[in-house]
Amino acid sequence: MSVAGVVVREDGRVETGIKVGVERLTGVHKNVSRGIVALVFRRRPEGGGERLSDESVDVAWLTPVEVSGPMAEVYAVRVLDALRGEAVPSIRTHDGRHLL
Repeated sequence: MSVAGVVVREDGRVETGIKVGVERLTGVHKNVSRGIVALVFRRRPEGGGERLSDESVDVAWLTPVEVSGPMAEVYAVRVLDALRGEAVPSIRTHDGRHLL
């Protein structure tokens, strides 16, 4: 399982109420349009429970096949890279919407 598109807080919880632990770095993604570099980590659920917040509108557990439907290409690839489980992190460049 993977938690995508989240920011981990000081207490280890994310916007969804799930406490997560870090497994490893799975990707380095550069948005060339905005000059932003995102480090993406595979995480594992360690407790808590699903809930909505001011920063989340839905919580869902998705299979790899389901990931690409609700997510933009540049976000879906982050989750898919993490689920692939390769030892070396992926390095990707995008324009904010599409991989380059």
